[in-house]
Amino acid sequence: MINIALIGLGRIGQMHGQNLNNHKEFNLKYVYDIDKNLANKIAKKLKSKAINDPKIAFNDKNVKSIFIASSTSTHIKLITEAVKNKKVIFCEKPLDLDINKIEKCRKIIKKFKPKIQLGFNRRYDPGHNSLKKKLLKGEIGKLEKIIITSRDPSPPSINYLKSSGGIFKDMMIHDFDLTRYYLGNDEPINIISTASNISDRRFNKIKDFELATSLIKSKKGVQCIITNSRHCSFGYDQRVELFGSKGMVISENKRDKEISTYLKGSTSNKTPLMNFFIERYKEAYQLQLNDLAKFVKKKYKPLAEFEEGRKALILANAAKKSLISKKLEKITF
Repeated sequence: MINIALIGLGRIGQMHGQNLNNHKEFNLKYVYDIDKNLANKIAKKLKSKAINDPKIAFNDKNVKSIFIASSTSTHIKLITEAVKNKKVIFCEKPLDLDINKIEKCRKIIKKFKPKIQLGFNRRYDPGHNSLKKKLLKGEIGKLEKIIITSRDPSPPSINYLKSSGGIFKDMMIHDFDLTRYYLGNDEPINIISTASNISDRRFNKIKDFELATSLIKSKKGVQCIITNSRHCSFGYDQRVELFGSKGMVISENKRDKEISTYLKGSTSNKTPLMNFFIERYKEAYQLQLNDLAKFVKKKYKPLAEFEEGRKALILANAAKKSLISKKLEKITF
């Protein structure tokens, strides 16, 4: 089994911890969090050892992999230290909110030939991933348009939003990455974005937005439309559409129970959408761990690496720049 250490035990970290604990390839040897009481509690639950310093895991030669699920501001430092200690790394998105820190880290770690998998889990979603396979098989001909809809059931707390980096870096960054996944070698060349607040004026106080839309154009002319909302009255709305010269493929929303009810007073009443990302992307989170296991054991390329994180943030920065300039902005990777 692969000895692994988990750093960061918030909501997403605890979910990853449970998944690692249930995975046949991994032995969750260490857990760490700045909240020592929480670390001890989770360690007991997951039958691992709580450590008071990540360096213990970095220096343990029996630990092959470091799983980073801590706050975004800690990612670059942890990645750098883990790389220097020859660990295979999994890091949650985003790499950082500052592209300069990412570029500096990239230069420092390059000589170590790092193995870093990034947590863009939507690439692993069976529905979203099947669109890529159909595209590569030529089922819809030449790709012409990508439409991604992503709406959260409700916004995070204001305290979280204040340090999140804004809707483009915190939320739409997933969709920027998914866009690049479908485009393949046809990289985005420009972007124009808009955003607004209509229903929740609290966003005005923190200079963020509840609604955002970006239109991206690729080198070959593919149009990519991304729409985000921090709230959605009918659940977690996650849909992807690829339109091509020969047809279209769509990855639809998932529901708790895939049934429809037909009655005298109504027809085609469907069950509610899955509540949020942990439920909706449950299988995707598990599948990306399969890739991590392969990544640790042999020469293998996961679906998302350090470079995907870097480029996704560049797109997010360009989107924010366009919002301010109210112009089409060039994208330079």
